[in-house]
Amino acid sequence: MNDLILRASVPDARTGGAVAEVTPERAGWGFSGLLVHEIAPGGHLDLALTADEAVVVPLRGSLRLDVTDPGGERHDLRLTGRSSVFEGPADIAYLPVGSTVTLRPDAGDAPDGGDGAGARVAVGTARAGRVLPVQVLRASDVPVDLRGAGRASRQVHNYTIGTAVDVDRILVCEVLTPGGNWSSYPPHKHDVHSDVPGHEERELEEIYYFEVADGPAGPGLAHHQVYGTADRPIDVLAEVRTGDTVLVPHGYHGPSAAAPGYDLYYLNVMAGPADDGTWLSVDDPAHHWVRGTWESEPVDPRLPLGASPAPRPATNPTTELTEEPT
Repeated sequence: MNDLILRASVPDARTGGAVAEVTPERAGWGFSGLLVHEIAPGGHLDLALTADEAVVVPLRGSLRLDVTDPGGERHDLRLTGRSSVFEGPADIAYLPVGSTVTLRPDAGDAPDGGDGAGARVAVGTARAGRVLPVQVLRASDVPVDLRGAGRASRQVHNYTIGTAVDVDRILVCEVLTPGGNWSSYPPHKHDVHSDVPGHEERELEEIYYFEVADGPAGPGLAHHQVYGTADRPIDVLAEVRTGDTVLVPHGYHGPSAAAPGYDLYYLNVMAGPADDGTWLSVDDPAHHWVRGTWESEPVDPRLPLGASPAPRPATNPTTELTEEPT
């Protein structure tokens, strides 16, 4: 297994470039990938999806996509973005394996209406076999869930998990955590395939891409943990800042802890050998009891963050099995 903590690259402000780049080969696994790219004003990013399906998520700014699908049909797409990841969900696009795409910042978002606007985009990928249609999910249709309670409250934007977007393997969501709260908690894992009742689980490689809100004196920080079992050890406890990425090949992961004063964002990209589009995980038995304490606690009143659609009520399953581990 290769390095599990990938520190942010700093692209040239004039030309843009990659902030984070994960391929299955670099990660040492079989399916999941991620490219986070800064596109300079007037610039573009060309991608050829020869082996992967992809989900395009604007992180900052809006985008124009010129897509040619595997059948040769052209698609001119506009994805309405946001000023930052803390301003609610964005429009996203699903692109099938075999597509080519050119991404450009949408000039209409420039303050002067000209070509001065750049963009930051995340492209989550997964090795895929089925060829599916090009699809767009608008921000107004993104399910927004409030999870946990008290200091474990967080906000989840589900892009390809439990939505109408048809995928082969890729699962994508993003999570907003107010400063001082814990996400990905209780710690959970999804590293085996099991259909045993009460212990259903899917093998999913997971990528965490982080952004942290700035404070009045500079950039913010957060912490993330991954740990294993006696049979499959792994040990990550890392400070993370904007642009950093953590790979989770196996083991329990959580918490993602937002330092007081600094709101935390992370994008999750997951894929594995199953193609049933299901995200199933199990809590660490030592910490599963914490879910029961949330029944008597309110959700953090700071949520929802940003201009989000009306969130669904907090969902806090108390069984060992959960489809909602973020």
